Amino acid sequence: MNLPPCGLYRTRSALGTHIPAGRLVYFHNHGDPGPGLYLPSGWAANRARWHARGTPLPDATWAEHLEPLPPEGLYRVLSSFPCCAKRCRIFEPEQLVQLGYTGDAQALLFLPEWTEQGLTVPTTGARVEREHLEKLALLKVARSESAPAAGDGLLH
Repeated sequence: MNLPPCGLYRTRSALGTHIPAGRLVYFHNHGDPGPGLYLPSGWAANRARWHARGTPLPDATWAEHLEPLPPEGLYRVLSSFPCCAKRCRIFEPEQLVQLGYTGDAQALLFLPEWTEQGLTVPTTGARVEREHLEKLALLKVARSESAPAAGDGLLH
């Protein structure tokens, strides 16, 4: 099968009876028992955690219904943009943000803040339009040996 890379996706249409259109999924192209889609089981530190069991792809056509999403993580704003048409918040160049998603694949930006305890990230983020995500640059952040990879460590 010609499959996309492992990562976050939004379903463009319903896939089977368990995965509706417009859902955040993690696609794992070499899982057990094979390539499959995993739904979020919850969130920790504004990042999705994934169910241990996914839904195997019955055939490669399912992958055609996956819209790739930028990975969760810390980003730098490249150019100004508003959160939405109402312009509730403006994100400024060089601002540090954390990108996360809701279960319906809506992008959220969280604004880290300096406090007396150090850098903290709030648990409430601002919804942003998907087209603005191209104005972000993913930052490389060192990962602790004990920190799980992709979501909860079950997938990679």
